[in-house]
Amino acid sequence: MRAFSEALDAVPMALAENSGLNPIATLAEVKSQQVRAGPEGRGKLGVDCMNKGSNNMKEAFVIDPLIGKKQQLMLATQLCRMVLKVNNVIVSGSGDQDY
Repeated sequence: MRAFSEALDAVPMALAENSGLNPIATLAEVKSQQVRAGPEGRGKLGVDCMNKGSNNMKEAFVIDPLIGKKQQLMLATQLCRMVLKVNNVIVSGSGDQDY
C-alpha cells in the first residue's frame, strides 16, 4: 500500500522536474500547503508549472474531472495486479528440477 501511494507522488514530481523546478522541494511544499489548507482546500492545490505564484488549480482553470482520475487509478491498479500475477506465475514455475 505504501508503494502504491509513493507511486502516486511520481506525477507531481515529474511535473515539477519537467517545469525546471526542484521536484523534491516542490512536492514537499505542495504537501505542506495541502495539510495547512485542510479538507476543503486539499483538492485544489497542485504544482505551479507556469510560475504564476499560486498553486491553486481552480484559480488557474486547471480542471480534471473526477471520473477521469477514477478511471486512470483503476487502470493503473489493474495493471499492477496483472504484473504481480505474472510475476507469481514465473516465480512458482522456476523451481529447481533435476533431470
